[in-house]
Amino acid sequence: MNSTRSATSTKAVILAAGLGSRIRPLTDNVPKSLLTIGDTTILERMLKGIYNAGISDVILVLGYMSDKIEHVVQHSFPDMNVEVVINERYSETNTGYSLLLAADPLAGSAFVKFDADVVFDTEILRLLLACPHENALCIDRNIQLACEEVKVALADGTKVARVSKLVAPADAIGESIGIEKIGSATSSILFAELRSMMEREQNLQEYYEGAYERLIDRGVAFHAIDITGMAWTEIDTLDDYAAAEKLFG
Repeated sequence: MNSTRSATSTKAVILAAGLGSRIRPLTDNVPKSLLTIGDTTILERMLKGIYNAGISDVILVLGYMSDKIEHVVQHSFPDMNVEVVINERYSETNTGYSLLLAADPLAGSAFVKFDADVVFDTEILRLLLACPHENALCIDRNIQLACEEVKVALADGTKVARVSKLVAPADAIGESIGIEKIGSATSSILFAELRSMMEREQNLQEYYEGAYERLIDRGVAFHAIDITGMAWTEIDTLDDYAAAEKLFG
């Protein structure tokens, strides 16, 4: 680990509960976050980046093959304070529900949220943490936008108007890469919004961005951090995995 790290009160939450069904057969016997890129797994690379950025407190939301992930974390990261939360309904819920499960351990703290299938240059995290805005998300403008991407539309300057897969590509400035910073003042109301959403069965498959948009509609400011040109990739498919190996392997 990096001995020159600086401590921060910001926590991290990693959403790693999913089945990874779109990248089978690679995930038949291992969760997606434990797939190897180069000489290390996706999750270990992420945790090292988080630790070296000065964050020691991590909440891991697990589901599919959670025991394998817990084993790796316990043995490889003894200096990190990692709390595991289990999403028992991982096969029938989505990222909004998983994020809600981290409400108690976060308890109103500022935090950075990571999708567990994102491989990224750690400079992206440092840029996000240095951002003066309380709530911020990382966007890449150099992306061919289609239905699958979480697209971001801006209202004024860097202020986010919408963040959703449903944003029309023509209206979007770029793609949200799955790494966001949430300030302590927003944290509590975000979880209250998620809790309200998840009371309805039809919202169990909602993404956490749905809660972001609801807060934006209520006047809570989210800002976009442009990381265009910096190295990152999200691993959803076998082609994505091959691209990650080429970029980071």
